[in-house]
Amino acid sequence: MAASSGRTSSLFTDRYELTMVAAALADGTAERDSVFEVFARRLPHGRRYGVVAGTARLLDALPQFRFGDDELAALRAQGLTDERLLDWLAGFRFSGDIDGYAEGELFFPGSPVLTVRAPFAEGVLLETLALSILNHDSAIASAAARMVAAACERPVIEMGSRRTHEEAAVAAARAAHLVGFSASSNLEAGRRYGLPTTGTSAHAFTLLHDDERSAFRSQVDTLGRGTTLLVDTYDVDQGIRTAIEVAGPELGAIRLDSGDLPTLARHARELLDELGAPNTKVIVTSDLDEYAIAGLMAAPVDGYGVGTSLVTGSGAPTAGMVYKLVERDGIPVAKKSEGKNSVGGRKFAVRRHDRRGTALAEVVSSTPIEPRSGDRDLVVPLMRGGERTSNASSETALAEARAHHEQVRAALPQEAWALSRGEPALETVTA
Repeated sequence: MAASSGRTSSLFTDRYELTMVAAALADGTAERDSVFEVFARRLPHGRRYGVVAGTARLLDALPQFRFGDDELAALRAQGLTDERLLDWLAGFRFSGDIDGYAEGELFFPGSPVLTVRAPFAEGVLLETLALSILNHDSAIASAAARMVAAACERPVIEMGSRRTHEEAAVAAARAAHLVGFSASSNLEAGRRYGLPTTGTSAHAFTLLHDDERSAFRSQVDTLGRGTTLLVDTYDVDQGIRTAIEVAGPELGAIRLDSGDLPTLARHARELLDELGAPNTKVIVTSDLDEYAIAGLMAAPVDGYGVGTSLVTGSGAPTAGMVYKLVERDGIPVAKKSEGKNSVGGRKFAVRRHDRRGTALAEVVSSTPIEPRSGDRDLVVPLMRGGERTSNASSETALAEARAHHEQVRAALPQEAWALSRGEPALETVTA
């Protein structure tokens, strides 16, 4: 048997993937040429668009999708003892083709976000891994994009690491940066993806010292006058006054983390100006979401820190993506269950634009689409014969995805930017 490869993604899956492979190996259908498709039947209630994220993370995970001795022993311990299955898994390496929407692309109901073509056993084995990555990252990116829009070009910092699983925190930081967040508090995200990281102090640091002045003095001496001082541990007014007395008018920023933020922000700005610190910025945090950020639009706020509402289900509802077999041996197949139906056949997709470059519709078809002026192909090759089509570094891939997202979102019609609940910004047209 193969030796364990150490870090592996192969057991991040559901048992029924393996029982299907076992049965397919037994009845001779495991090698049937199959096409699986990832798509969302609908967007979360009231959302105008979704954002594709996580594709590069999925492709990164596939080389580690192996079954060494440790993984096979774990399967045996859980009652999966079919020797034919275990022998097949020991030699598994994904050899198929993957196409899909580029990271940062927008998606709508029925958009073929990812297409996997491979022998049935290879393709079905990837279902849980693909959905767990794409659903998580796309949900975060879709929520983060709304927050970036609400911030109206003011910087937004991701700081949700303490509210989610440690690996989910890294993935969330990446997805948020993809759609425009300026920085993250997460150091592993900085190491792994080259994200800018930022952070200064919490209330604990102020409480550690005998008084607020001592805490501020220590922070300024260590981090410089350009640091951000947290001024609401005791009294905001006195905190601001002490901050300027300690750091001078060159203080980089103050942070407000509680209370009536619009009122506090206006008062803080007035007080900073009165104290001769017009260039000291006002940063706000405290369970912000896109609606709270929009509510602060008229306030003199220079930046936002977002955590809980981004990385938890309340702010980032599931992207609702599913992974369905749509073709086998060249024959379209489809699920007909009421409310959970699928459309058979491998899909083609273009985004249709008017003469001004504004997106009009998402056109999806099981046959090649006759191009029109202003059409843009959405499905791009990601993997051929088990090998990635791009060798770009993680940092480069993320930068390209961020730039792509900025470009495609700028082409949306005006109503797509509304935070109020509404229908998807683009109609999905079946050609």
